[in-house]
Amino acid sequence: MSIALPRPFGQRYAFIVVGVIFLSLLASAGLRAAPGVLMVPLEGAFGWSRATISSSAALGIFLYGMVGPFAAAIMQRFGIKRTLMGALALMSVSTASSYFMTEPWQLVLSWGVFSGLGSGCVTAVMGAAIVNRWFITNRGLVMGLLTASTATGTLIFLPGLAAIAEYSGWQYVVLTIALCLAALIPVVLWLLPEKPADIGLTPYGAPPGHVVPSLPKRNVVEAAIGGLVRGLGDKNFWLLAGTFFVCGFTTNGLVGTHMISLCSDHGMPEVQAASLLAMMGVFDLIGTTASGWLTDRFDPRKLLFMYYGLRGLSLIYLPYADFSFYGLSIFAIFYGLDWIATVPPTLRLTNECFGDQEAPVMFGWILAAHQIGAASATFFAGMMRTIEGRYLEAFVIAGTTGLIAAGMALFVGRSGKRAPVAA
Repeated sequence: MSIALPRPFGQRYAFIVVGVIFLSLLASAGLRAAPGVLMVPLEGAFGWSRATISSSAALGIFLYGMVGPFAAAIMQRFGIKRTLMGALALMSVSTASSYFMTEPWQLVLSWGVFSGLGSGCVTAVMGAAIVNRWFITNRGLVMGLLTASTATGTLIFLPGLAAIAEYSGWQYVVLTIALCLAALIPVVLWLLPEKPADIGLTPYGAPPGHVVPSLPKRNVVEAAIGGLVRGLGDKNFWLLAGTFFVCGFTTNGLVGTHMISLCSDHGMPEVQAASLLAMMGVFDLIGTTASGWLTDRFDPRKLLFMYYGLRGLSLIYLPYADFSFYGLSIFAIFYGLDWIATVPPTLRLTNECFGDQEAPVMFGWILAAHQIGAASATFFAGMMRTIEGRYLEAFVIAGTTGLIAAGMALFVGRSGKRAPVAA
């Protein structure tokens, strides 16, 4: 379907596109956040251990990351719109199907395999592709906003989902998520053009006469694996992937999945704990958008050093905090501002190291490292809670990795050479 009346917007139609992608990333992130809400209800309903439930969440997070590089190649070959609509449909159906589950393997299949494959196509990789395709200027700011949507979605849905789980049961949580995902499909169909040229526009900030070079359509597997092979031979790829592994290990894998359970262990009700995560989401929206603005103006390596260092210290502090709502609110504000502020400077460094045309696939692999880190933290923290009966060691170890990543970020080199923007 063609887009109606783009001309009154001109190049500003790029922000309509950003709005559509923002909502899609928000919903996808809400899906990935749901296991944190479902963990205690499923444990009570079926008697499944937190290690079992964490394993399904870890698999979903792992696939969410591993699909990223292939999703970038699929978007280049088949288009962003088709990829996004297919992913939303898969996520909606797989989530709705879990309404009927009675065995752990069904949890793994619905929330691990299929939701992981679907949500893996709707990630920061898609945001990077949109930014590179639709913007010449303000890339850091827009990427910060889109990145914020992924973390904000992870957190801002939690109080509502937790309330639904508490008062209506976990089944209504999965139905709510499925309906929200399905409702976005017609929005994408109506408002999302494939590229600016399809509606007679040029990227935002492009000067008159700007020509966007076409990116050849390559075999999906060849493009994704080829990008990985090139990355493995580059020390900057290892540094970026290593720091992003820590980013995942210290955010959605640990805090996003286990924060409610941690608070529950200290006597805090689930809805109240989820409200703390929602507060983090609000401050993440501020912090990550501000990080995008800063990334357009300052050395991204120094920004990453600051972000990882502060995050590491806050996680080491958390297990020793006063678990009152007031005491944790201070942590929520501080940590929320830094939740995923690492993405805009990481994407900028990826663009500068590998060029705009290769960056989406390379960033896909770097994001895969992020999700491997998140999956590791999800499983590790669940295992430690089962074995030790507490989360102390998991949070202290995660905080220590944050300090290590802060040092690694300073060694990322930049070529200073930018390739042409991909069509």
